[in-house]
This record gives sequence, C-alpha cells and structure tokens, in this order.
Amino acid sequence: MTNGDGGLKPSLTPDLSRVGTPSSDTSVHKVKNVPGYMTPTFLGKNDQRARVQEIVAAKGFIARELVKNEVIWFYDNLGIDDTYFATQNPDNISDHILALYAAKVLAYTKHDPDQLVIDLERITKPGDESAGRPEGAFFIHTSPPGVSSTEGPGATCERRIDQIFLDNSTPSQAYRLETYRSTGAVSARSSQQLRCYFVARCSFPTPPPASILNEEGLMDIKKVSDLSFLEKVSANTLEIYENVMRNVETRHGPVIEVFEVENTRERRIVIGYKMGGTSHFFSALSDLYHYYQLYSARKYVEQFSNGITIISLYLNPLPNSTGPPIEECIFQIVKEISLLFCLPDNPFFRTGPEDQGAGHAVQEATYAYCGSIFAQHFCNRLGPAYISLKNVLDETNPAHAEVLNEIKKRFREETFTRESILNVVKAYPELVSLLRIRMLYVHFAMTHYPTMDESMSMMPTLSYQRLRTEVPLSDEELFVKIKKTTQSKHDAQVMESFLIFNKHVLKTNFYQPTKVALSFRLAPDFLPDIEYPKKPFGIFFVIGSEFRGFHIRFKDVARGGIRIVMSKGREMYSINQRMLFDENYALASTQSLKNKDIPEGGSKGTILPSLGASPRLCFEKYVDAMIDLLIPGTTPGIKNPIVDLYAKPELLFFGPDEGTAEMMDWAALHARTRGATTWWKSFTTGKSASKLGGVPHDVYGMTSLSVRQYVLGIYKHLGLREKDVTKLQTGGPDGDLGSNEILLSSDKTIAVIDGSGVLADPLGINRVELVRLAKLRVPVSHFDTSKLGKDGYLVKVEDQDVKLPSGEIVADGTDFRNSAHLRFKADIFVPCGGRPEAVNISNVGALVDHEGKPHFKYIVEGANLFFSQQARLFLEKRKVVLYKDSSANKGGVTCSSLDVLAGLSLDDTAFFDLMTFKDGKPTEFYNNYVKDIQQKITENAAAEFNCIHKEHARLKGSKPRTIISDELSLTITELQDKLEQSDLFDDVPSRRGVLSKAIPQTLLKKVGLDELMHRLPEQYQRALFASWVASHFIYKYGVVASNVDFYHFIRDLSVQQK
Repeated sequence: MTNGDGGLKPSLTPDLSRVGTPSSDTSVHKVKNVPGYMTPTFLGKNDQRARVQEIVAAKGFIARELVKNEVIWFYDNLGIDDTYFATQNPDNISDHILALYAAKVLAYTKHDPDQLVIDLERITKPGDESAGRPEGAFFIHTSPPGVSSTEGPGATCERRIDQIFLDNSTPSQAYRLETYRSTGAVSARSSQQLRCYFVARCSFPTPPPASILNEEGLMDIKKVSDLSFLEKVSANTLEIYENVMRNVETRHGPVIEVFEVENTRERRIVIGYKMGGTSHFFSALSDLYHYYQLYSARKYVEQFSNGITIISLYLNPLPNSTGPPIEECIFQIVKEISLLFCLPDNPFFRTGPEDQGAGHAVQEATYAYCGSIFAQHFCNRLGPAYISLKNVLDETNPAHAEVLNEIKKRFREETFTRESILNVVKAYPELVSLLRIRMLYVHFAMTHYPTMDESMSMMPTLSYQRLRTEVPLSDEELFVKIKKTTQSKHDAQVMESFLIFNKHVLKTNFYQPTKVALSFRLAPDFLPDIEYPKKPFGIFFVIGSEFRGFHIRFKDVARGGIRIVMSKGREMYSINQRMLFDENYALASTQSLKNKDIPEGGSKGTILPSLGASPRLCFEKYVDAMIDLLIPGTTPGIKNPIVDLYAKPELLFFGPDEGTAEMMDWAALHARTRGATTWWKSFTTGKSASKLGGVPHDVYGMTSLSVRQYVLGIYKHLGLREKDVTKLQTGGPDGDLGSNEILLSSDKTIAVIDGSGVLADPLGINRVELVRLAKLRVPVSHFDTSKLGKDGYLVKVEDQDVKLPSGEIVADGTDFRNSAHLRFKADIFVPCGGRPEAVNISNVGALVDHEGKPHFKYIVEGANLFFSQQARLFLEKRKVVLYKDSSANKGGVTCSSLDVLAGLSLDDTAFFDLMTFKDGKPTEFYNNYVKDIQQKITENAAAEFNCIHKEHARLKGSKPRTIISDELSLTITELQDKLEQSDLFDDVPSRRGVLSKAIPQTLLKKVGLDELMHRLPEQYQRALFASWVASHFIYKYGVVASNVDFYHFIRDLSVQQK
C-alpha cells in the first residue's frame, strides 16, 4: 500500500484557523511522509490462508495444482489491506478468490485482459436484523485509477455508500468508511487494480462524556471518537482532526485544509463539516479530483458523536497525466469543494451512467445549474399570445378572469419545464461545453470573480488563470452567438435567460471560500410587466442541494415572514416548484399593502425543500446564504469580500411564517455570530419573549386586535348586537388568530374549520367549550361532542363514511374539510386560517344560493390571501360588506415593526436588561412597551376602517371596499416613497416632531430622542418619518386629499411641535 496519511509532529501542528488567499483560499501545511493510520497486523493471517486454500481446493472449481498460486496471489500480490482479512471469514474469502479466478477466465476468452471485471460486495443495511451480521458493508471491484466509471460496479458503488450509510448518519447511528486502492494488479496478465471499501457502524464511548473538554478547557477529540478509529489513527493525524473539529464548531460551512506530504507529490485534503450538512458529498468528491486527472490512494470518512464529519483524501497525479500539475490544481479543487458542498448532485457535473452530457468543471457546472433554475422560474412563460388575449378579455368579468387564470396556469405547466430546460442546456455536449455555457459562464465570472490581491496570494487558482486568458464576449455578441447556434426559439429563449441572469446579478456568494448554499441578489428589471405589474425593490435567489428559495421586497427597508412551502408527494412538489416565485411575489405584494402604517415595506421569503429534506436544515442554509450578501466578508479564506454592484448597505428583517415560527431565535443568534453587531436583534421578529425580547403576537393578540376593530366597526355602524350575530370561522382554536378571535368575541359561532376537521352547530357552538380549546391552543378535534346540539357535528379529517344529523353521508373527512367553507351560511365570515385563494373565481359561485343571495352579509378577511381579488369583487357586487386582508389583519405587522424598532434602538446591554424576562416575568419596561404597541395597532386599524367607510359612503357604494382598500394602500405607499426622497426629512424640527410621535413613548422616555436619532440607520429614520406622515395624512383627509390638504397637515404638525 502507498503510505498516504502524512503525520504531524506537535511542533509542526498548523494553526488551522489561519486562512489562505483570495486566490487559493487555503494555506498548504507540510507534513512528514509517515502513515497517519496504522492497520493492526492480522496475527491469524497464515492460519486463515491455509484454511482458505483447503476450502478452495475442496470446491473443485480451480484445478488443484493452481489453487496454491491463486491463494498466494490473492493474499500477497494484490496488496489488499489486512483490514479485509481480519473482517472476513474463510468461506467468504474463498468465494472471492473463485470470483477473481472466474473473471480471469472470462477475460481470457475475450482475448482482452482489461475486460477483467471484479464485483464483490456484502451489505448489511441499518435495521437488517435477519442478516445476523453487524451493520456495515464491504465492496471490492476493479477500478482504473483517476476515472469515474460510467458502467460496471464502480459506477454506482460510492453513490450507494452515500445513500445507504453516510447521508443518513446521525450521532446516535453513524458509519465510518475507509477505502484504499490495492498496490498490486489482479493478475500477471492484467494491469487492473482493485478498490476496496469498508463501512462499519461507529461505536462511541459509553456512557457519553459529560463534557468533551479536557482539563485545559480544550476539546478532547478522543471523547467523541469511534473506538476502532482510535485504534488505527496516529497521534499526529488525531491532532489535525482535532484542530479541524474546533473550527467546524465555530463555522456554518465546511472547513477545508490541504497538506503537502514531504518529498512526494502527494496532497492530502481534510474536510470537516457538521453531520448532515450535505448529501451525496463523498461520491461527488471522486468526480471532482478525477476531473483533474488525480487518483486517491486512500480515503477515510470519520464520524464523531458531537455531530461532526471529517473526510480525508490522499491524492496523487496519474502517471503520464495530461492535466495541470497537482501543485496547481489542488488549489482549484479546494475552491470547488465549497461549491460541491452546496450542490453535490449537480446534473451538469456528475459523471454517473445517467448523467449523459455532464462533464463541465465544477464552477461552470454550478453556474449552469443555477442558470437553469433561473430559467425555470423566469423564462417568459406567457408570451405574446397571452398578452393579446388579455387585452381582448375583461379581467373584471369573473368568467373572463377564470379563462385567463386557467390559460396562465397551462402556459406555466407546459412551456418551460425543468426537463425541457435541462435538455436544452445539455444538448450537443461539444457545443454546450465549448460554446454556450462556457461563454456564458465567462461572461458571469468576468463581473463577479473577486479581484486577486497579489500581495496575499500564494498561487492563483486555475479558474483565475483561465479567466485571464479568456476573451469575453459583449452582451450583444453573446446574444448574436446564441441566435446563430440554437436551433429553435425555445432553445434560444432558454439560453438567453442565462444572459438575462448574468446582467441582473448585483452580488453573489458564488466565489466565497466557504458557504452552505448559493445566493444571488438580483435587480428586478427583468420581470415582465404583464405578469408582475408592480416591480419589487430587490430579489434574493437562494439555491441549496436540498432546496431553492426567494426573498422579495418592495422597499429598501422591508420586513416580512419566511415561509417553508412543504410538498406532499412529487406532483405537489412539481406544482409548488412552478408557482414558488409567483406565490412569493403575491405574498410580498400583499404585505406591502398591509405595511402602509409602518416604516418597513412589504417583503416575503419562501423556501421550497426537496422531498424528504429537513425543513430546519433548509432554513438555516437559506439564512446563512442571505447573510453572506448582507455582511461584508472580512475573514480571508473564509469570508472574502465579494463584488458588490449594488454598493449600498441593505436592511432585511425576517419574521415567522408557515413552518418557521420556532426558528427565529436561531436566525437572530446566527446573525450575531456572523458579525451583524448592529442589527442582529432586529434581524428577526417572533423571537422568544423570555430569552430574546420578542413580542409574541398570539400571547398579546396583536393580529386579532386589528381584525376585531373591523368586526366591531361593522357592528357599530350597522347597529348590530354581537351576541345575536352568527359567524363562520376558518382557522381553529390551535392557531394564533383563531384562538384569539374566539377569546375576544361573544357572537354565535355556527362552525369552525381547521386542519383537524369541521365543527358545526346551527344553534351556536358551546362557547365555554370553545374558549377551553382556545386557551389550551388545541384544534377542534378535541371538542367535547357531548356539548353539541342535536344538529351539531364534528367531522375529523381522518373520518370516513360519517353520517351527519341531516342524513348526509360524508365519504372522506379530508375532502369534506377542504370544501366546508363553501357550504355554511352565517351573518359574518371571519377567515383566521387557510390556504391562499381558498375562495377564488372558480368556486366563489358556491357562496351564493340559487336565488342569488350570498351566504354571508359581512366578511372580515383575517387570513392572508384567503380570497382571490376576483372573488372579493364578485361578492361585493352582490352587496357583501367585505374588508380585505391587507386592511384587516395588519396588527401583526405593526407589532413586528415595533419589535424591530426596539432591536435597533437598544444596545445589547440595555436590550437584555429591558426586553428579556427576569425570573420568568417580563420587566416593567416590556409590559409598558407591549401596551404602547397594542394602542398603536388599535388606533391604526380604527383609522383605516373609518377612512374606507367614509370613502365608500362618499361614493355612495359605487366603488367596492376592496378597491378602496387597495387605492388607500397604494396612495399611502406612493406618498411614503415620495416623502423618503424629499427634503422634508432634512428639516430637523419637522423630523424631530414626527419621530417623537412615531416612536412609542416608553422607548422614547428611556433612550431619548437625540440618542435614538443617533442609533437608528438613516434609511430607517427616513422610512419611519415618511410612513407616519403618509398614513396619518391619508387617514385624516382620505384618498382624494389635495396638495392644499397636505400643506394644512404639515402646518398643523409644525404648530404642535412648537
């Protein structure tokens, strides 16, 4: 065997926190040419050999006079490690010798020694108790060095190891791997070598250590190591791993180190990362170094019980290699490992049997993959035919709107599918690699490849050297080249989308040395007006191995929730994938209307995990990749400066949404760890109240306060007694809005629909029992049915063939639940939960009976996007009093905005002192601040309700409240934009007067206006000033306010200030 693993003397131990250069991104550490792993000598080898020889001879397959030579060749000439002989019994070994002999005979009959193929394996999968063997596996197969096989056993072996063992490793069930290449040939007539893999279940110290620190307070790797690993590893290698492990624990991405073995050309790469941080990574690494004509003598994957994985590769150049010298390409490999960590399953790079047309360098392949995903979302899927039809049809006509909606969906499903885009990019491999992708990648890299600092560089990477020799094409030249070389309009449009992608990337972490996902800040100009009439301010596009995601904001200073879009099955994933950006756009757009009272504009983030992916892992990678673009890189070799064409600081504020409510604490603390010293406290809202000073919406009923203002406003203006009003509610007592709606109301609720089922009673559901569920925050499935009237019922989603009191048979509980909101009639409908567009133009007709009478007189849309816009207008045309979501449920965003303000206003010491709980109880400051927030929510909701009511009355009902609400929001936000850019803010007395009203008094008294104006970022102060002036002016004077009205408003403010 080659002596691979270089050892380290303690005096030569490298400082692994030391980093490399913008070019090579890592330092090279020299190590002694001594083994780093010691394979224990198998003392029973000779006795085993004799027994094996007897068994082989007894089977009679090999001529008796040849048996001894075959056994000797297998034991002595192949160069198989003693690990194999120590772990196999004589019967297995004899079978393997016979298989090798049979393969030789077959190759002889083909008159080609290189046709000799060995394929031996034994797998005991996790949980396979019937095998009677410990979990693990071994594989032995013929393997040419430096080549990723596309057929035969070597084509799938490492991928199967990843899939069965390594990808699924956890601290409680982990698997280590060691693999090596035999030093001898399989026969005297063939130069083929064997590759051996050994996978074993880790055995960690038991019981687990109380601490992994030693007496000096430093990490002791031995306390978290596999026992068999400790038997084999040298002290020097253990020290290397320990240093790598320390760095992994302080980073969110991979730690990559390079070691030069003295007096050889061998290079050793050590990669450490958090267990489960990537998948299919081990097999992808082989494709990477094979691309540069290197081969591995040995490879190890070590797992540790503290959740860390370390991979070691021993790399050598192929004899007579035509590739770049290992001394140069090793830097490129290190650089590309970080990309491979993000996207190990890239179809443009992998070289397995199913990956025809692959074979680009990792950077080009990663670019191709990102560009193809961009094309999936942003190729203009509607085209001129749709535009012509849209111009003919009347979108205010529900029938026309439904036709347009269906055509739009059909176009998006059929025009540019993932498969069609991949086929275009992969078509004609020689054309793709030499012309399309290579040229487009160079066009991208010439802009975003970081400038090399020659004073710090050790050796430029191959990618840098290649770029220096390229002659990039201009936009126009690339456009012409694409037109000339593509064979259809469809192909041209796909390739042109790459050029559009290049032109609109303002900054990216693509070339960051360490990252966990790829992120791109996009200028939004490429969005077609026909589909996206309102241009966002900014778009972030994030791609990871397990997910893709977006973040869209409509103002510079913006806030909104981060939503995880889960998929039940492949078909739903395909639908979610097509609609991801559109759903994100719609949510952010609605948020911008709702955020009219606050300084933050509307934004939203969406994350689409792949099937089976961990939502938590996807969220963490998404956040970390976003932070890469928000914080300047200042740690060479880990987080380098990036090319920033936007060149301005950006403020993003995240909030909880579907699937992320429990992750806000982590995101804020991670931002702090990453160095966001000034804004980590405000980076997320929805943080835990006791530990991180968050203000929970559900505990204090923040969203419900604004919804209730609309409900109470209706009752007040129409003279209704709440206890006489019947109500339908979606969103149950287990939710934030649903539970508080129950607790705050005193109406006659006739039905509640939530995720668990449908609860109904025409005489009114027992309120005492409803309140009990709301206080417990449990769904309607927990309702005590003995408290239902004779015509009441509870149908759970899991129920089948249930008979209702009316005699109706419910065949399936889930189907019944999904459409139940269309069957009930009540005075008022308050949606407090449900999927977007649960009522749309296709089904809204079900809310009107055969006489044309609507099921509801009043609707207050508490849940986001519960109704489509066409459905709202359809109902209002039939005299339903409807207040839409962007007006009714804005209480939560007001609370979150003031949560952000507290984080920006207080330094760390004051924040923890004033906003976090003491002895499990909120501070006096916290309680007073919460009361300030509740007061502002109530005031803003009442002001908007009255403004909409007055405008509707002024127009004598000729304009729907839905349209008035939209116009009100647009008028306020447009005025905000103008005010932010105006010189009114520069008038210090006016600014002080407005800020003193906009900032809650509790915060103002504690910090002081002067200090607040010093601490708050200027763009935030401008937004706060503009939002308060715009909203209060429009609420007072209405959407038809004149310039004279604005003069009077400002004059009155000045008088009040004096």
